[in-house]
Amino acid sequence: MTPARAGRAGAAAGTRGAARRLRPAPRLAEFDALFATAVRGVEPVGPTHARMLLTGPAGLAATVRDLTAREAACCSFFTFTVTPGPAAGGEALTLDVRVPARHADVLASLTARAGAVSADRTP
Repeated sequence: MTPARAGRAGAAAGTRGAARRLRPAPRLAEFDALFATAVRGVEPVGPTHARMLLTGPAGLAATVRDLTAREAACCSFFTFTVTPGPAAGGEALTLDVRVPARHADVLASLTARAGAVSADRTP
């Protein structure tokens, strides 16, 4: 294996490892579904803070609060803040996600995944 290929393989393994630490497989699928249907934007505010803009049908905020509460119960280093916003129909909200510096890699993995599968991603 070339050094460049080994570096890419190591980086990919690190991202997979961070994703595994992020949440168990069932919740991973729930986050992916949320990202694919509701996330309209992902903004890294800093290495320990990210902001996601979400829109969806009525009940979106309750769904997000439930999912993030279960994630925080599992991984207490996460702090999730759900802020409702104006919406023409359905619901709009901002999801702020914060982690301590030692878990910045987990947040980076989460935001990368959100951006990759978000409803508004560009091909």
